[in-house]
Amino acid sequence: MIPGLWRLRLPLPWAGVPHCNAWAIAAGSGIVLIDTGMHEPGSLAQLERALDQVNLRLEHVRLLAITHAHSDHWGQAAPILERAGCELWMHPRHQHAIPGEGDPEGRLARQLEVGRQSGVSEAALEAYAERAKDAPSGIARAVAPDRELVPGVEIETDLGVWSVHETPGHAPSHVCLFQAQRRLLISGDHVLGRISLYYDYGWTPDPVGEFSRSLDRVDALDARLALSGHGKPFVDVSGHIEANRKLVDQRLEATLAALGGQARTAVEIAPEIYGEPLRAGNANWFLSQTLCYLRHLELNGRARSEPDGPAERWVAQP
Repeated sequence: MIPGLWRLRLPLPWAGVPHCNAWAIAAGSGIVLIDTGMHEPGSLAQLERALDQVNLRLEHVRLLAITHAHSDHWGQAAPILERAGCELWMHPRHQHAIPGEGDPEGRLARQLEVGRQSGVSEAALEAYAERAKDAPSGIARAVAPDRELVPGVEIETDLGVWSVHETPGHAPSHVCLFQAQRRLLISGDHVLGRISLYYDYGWTPDPVGEFSRSLDRVDALDARLALSGHGKPFVDVSGHIEANRKLVDQRLEATLAALGGQARTAVEIAPEIYGEPLRAGNANWFLSQTLCYLRHLELNGRARSEPDGPAERWVAQP
């Protein structure tokens, strides 16, 4: 790895995504810390252990910057700020994270609404609500940023200045950071080493379109090495971006093919899009992503929705 740059690998409680990355960058007498890991019992000790392995401490953090306001990337912001006494910089469109921390009932209500729109039965929704009602948010405490992390803002480090690039789609608050001289990209969850798509549903009209435009924005930077929010750093950034574009197109075409010539709900078509049945562990993910694809197709005149009680049925448009 590059001197003055450290990958901090932090555990997560999710079977499919067991770790996330925070990044420490040398900056004068301390470090800039990018992202935090999720807050849960013992998580701050895990972060301290990762810092200690590279001879750093929380008290060395001079600035905390967040790529996006998902719990595994900013969940520990509050205790870090308390220990380090540093500033927090984050994109202003972080409201999508607040219901998960300050309003657990609201978070659950949003998830249940996604299920109703998708055509999930009330019995299944009641069972899900019982399982999920006490689920922790992964966020220690919601904290407002001291500065908005938007284009034009720069982060100064010993490795040079990092510029800010808005990359919504995965989350409305998502940004990437770029060090032009070294062609280094801190990509958060916008582009990962493995090709995996996720969009926050319900906060913006077209997360899929936003994500595609964000891919173009990052591709134009011509990065040489990507430091992502999960997994190892990777080269061939342009190739990874192109692979994401292709998967978006494949998912959209699979959505249209699953609609066929009849009106169908997201529950009916999601298993055909993803090639596996809906289960408790994947339903929330698959249904919210399917709705994102359907909304994108609707905005582009390729599908339309028809109300069917609390659910929506979708029809392909010629």
